Amino acid sequence: MNDRHEILFKQLETYRSELIDVAQTVTAEEAEIIPNGFNNNIRWNLGHIYLDQYLWIQAVTKEKVNVPAEFQSWFGYGTSPSDFTKETPVLEELIVLLEQQPDDIKSVYGDRLEEKLVPTEMGMHTIEQVLIRTIFHEGMHLQAILDIKKCLYL
Repeated sequence: MNDRHEILFKQLETYRSELIDVAQTVTAEEAEIIPNGFNNNIRWNLGHIYLDQYLWIQAVTKEKVNVPAEFQSWFGYGTSPSDFTKETPVLEELIVLLEQQPDDIKSVYGDRLEEKLVPTEMGMHTIEQVLIRTIFHEGMHLQAILDIKKCLYL
């Protein structure tokens, strides 16, 4: 793995650590609240971040990723907490999954970051390009979580 890739994984780990730090400041009950003006809650945002990263890797590699199929129905684009079931991971479970994900991605895909694959609809054709996109996406959802947190304490 070259220096550029090490920096990419360092960024992924650092931003994920920031997300985890914020997630650990809310209770399980607070993670369920959908404030006025929001479509989702903190738990949904966390599950969506986890799922999205793997879905984009799957989109570019065309290889099945190790995510339970139900994640799509709970946390996929267009879903909401109303789609949750008693099997949907709770806050603590999502935090553990999110903590493990960067290492999992690095161990499975770290040596394949520049492999030329079939482009996605956005033109991304490497796992490296996908990770850059998903880090940006994670930041957007981290801001949504921070906004929800502000509403909880008004």
